[in-house]
Amino acid sequence: MTVFDHYFYSIFSFYKKRFKQRANTIAIGYVSILQISLIFLLGCFFAAFFNQMNVNTMSSTKAWTLFGIVSLGVYFKNWLQYTGKKRIMINSKMVKKNKSQTNVWLLWLLPVATLFLAYILFQAV
Repeated sequence: MTVFDHYFYSIFSFYKKRFKQRANTIAIGYVSILQISLIFLLGCFFAAFFNQMNVNTMSSTKAWTLFGIVSLGVYFKNWLQYTGKKRIMINSKMVKKNKSQTNVWLLWLLPVATLFLAYILFQAV
C-alpha cells in the first residue's frame, strides 16, 4: 500500500463517522488535491530550473493546458482506483492492522504547504 492509500483511509475513516455516504467522495477529492498539488510543485520547480538554464521548452499556455489534462487524469485515476475493489482491500488491510490514524488537520495542511511552496517557486519564474 502506498502513502496515498494510507492518507485516503485516514481521511475516509475520519469523515465516515460524520458524512456516511460522502466520505468516499471527500477522500478521493483529498487524495486528488494532494497529488495535483505535488504535480504543480514539480512543474514549478522544473519551470524555474529551465528558466535559470535558459532552456525554452514549452510555452506557458501549453504548460497550463498540459497541467489541466494531467489534473483531470489524476482525478479520474483516483476515482476509478478508490471506488471499487481497491477501497475494500484497503479497508480490510487497515482494519486488521488497527493502526492509529494520522491527524486529519495535519493531512489537510499537506496540500496547503505544497501549494505555498509552489507559489514561492512560481514567483521565481
